[in-house]
Formats: sequence, C-alpha cells, structure tokens
Amino acid sequence: MHLEFTGKIWHWRGPAPHHFIIVPEPQARDLHAIARHVTYGWGMIPVTVRIGGTVWKTSLWPKDGSYIVPIKAAVRAAEHLAEGDTTDVQLDAP
Repeated sequence: MHLEFTGKIWHWRGPAPHHFIIVPEPQARDLHAIARHVTYGWGMIPVTVRIGGTVWKTSLWPKDGSYIVPIKAAVRAAEHLAEGDTTDVQLDAP
C-alpha cells in the first residue's frame, strides 16, 4: 500500500522525547484496513518512509485512533526540518 500526505512535525517531550507527524484520517482509515494483517504487535505497522530525498524504514505507532510517523534526527537534519514545519510524506506499507 502506498500513501501520500502532508503533515506537520511535532515534538513529544515524554521520557524518551521524539518528533512525529500524524497520519491524516483518510490515510489512517486505509491503514486500519490492513493493520491486523501486517502489525507485529501493539498495533505497530512496519513502513518505508520518504521525505524529500531521504528514505528509511520505521514503524507507525497507533495513537488516538490514527498513527504517528517517527521522524528521526538524521532525517530532520538531512531535509532541514524542525518542529512546526510541514512536509510531504510518502509511506509504503506491506
């Protein structure tokens, strides 16, 4: 499954701080449809993500009825992105 959307980077300041982008509701519905077939536990969905010229493998985390995409520091640095920036995201899920 290939999904494309635009999202805003936000920072979670929990015990293990990280940056994320929320998957919009229409694409989250598509992911919910395949979740039980592809999750490896806790609702996590393995994906390949592309932002700009950077591609990496990660897992979507379920949150509040949707999913969040973790955006690691190396990606933010390579693409010159920071908290509050909006960017295009491409996801490929199994």
